[in-house]
Amino acid sequence: MKVAPSILSADFTQLENSINRTSKATYLHIDVMDGVFVPNISFGQSIQKQIRPKFEKMIFDTHLMIIDPIKYIKDFADAGSDYITFHIEAKSDINETIDLIHSLGKKAGISIKPATNPDVLIPYLNKLDLVLVMSVEPGFGGQKFMPNSLEKISWLKSYRENNKLNYLISVDGGINGETYPLVENAGCDLAVMGSFLYKAENPNEWIERIEK
Repeated sequence: MKVAPSILSADFTQLENSINRTSKATYLHIDVMDGVFVPNISFGQSIQKQIRPKFEKMIFDTHLMIIDPIKYIKDFADAGSDYITFHIEAKSDINETIDLIHSLGKKAGISIKPATNPDVLIPYLNKLDLVLVMSVEPGFGGQKFMPNSLEKISWLKSYRENNKLNYLISVDGGINGETYPLVENAGCDLAVMGSFLYKAENPNEWIERIEK
């Protein structure tokens, strides 16, 4: 299992230094919120574009928590996203959004909120590169992990194996030193870690321990 530090929990007064504290990670998770799809606003493509040249070796995993993501796919592709993930609960046409992401040479992901059953993803799983399971309600960091997400991870792993698919299974929300073994055992490939990681004395030690 890989770790994707979530810069939503980073120190934005020293963003470059804050990300450098997690430099052992291969992935960087970038949460984009519009204040409509979720009750919070984070940042847009300009921030991502500014940090992209400083972290060329990291895989940018952009999570769009916005109401009409198809309008912004090209902006984030141009800003250096490697993966672009949008929510199945958003307004944009799902197949059109996946196809647009792929047409721009990027990998496509879909995320599901805690109340959404993963079987709604079945029509799209053969086209996806990543599935993101939200283990908290999207919008704010520091929330408590929801154990019902473990069943979704296991279901996605079984479906992938049974249908010979290749999407990554990512999990976001409340993952810390106690909960990361739970998601790993359930079949998570990519653990998004925010508050716990950036508050740690040495985040890179945690990344190395988890990725072992």
